[in-house]
Amino acid sequence: MKPKRRYRKFDPQKAQIEALEQKSDRFRRIFSEYELISEELWHLQTCETTNVPDDFLDAVTVQTQYLEDEIGTWLIAPENTASASQTGPPAISS
Repeated sequence: MKPKRRYRKFDPQKAQIEALEQKSDRFRRIFSEYELISEELWHLQTCETTNVPDDFLDAVTVQTQYLEDEIGTWLIAPENTASASQTGPPAISS
């Protein structure tokens, strides 16, 4: 089994992610779920022996994108550049 490649999409923000994981249980859970789902999605899309319905792959892709967006919100929040909030990402105002 190959070792996981952490931070693939978020490699430039690796240090910020590590800080957020240490300071926020919620962020750590979200990022862990993202890693798990994205690894499984890659496996399902590249494995030749797996017969998975397109609807399922689409649903997993949507969930992965949602988690990416939430992680991105944490990373761009000004208050998260210095410290992580325990309650979650900041509210987006219009």
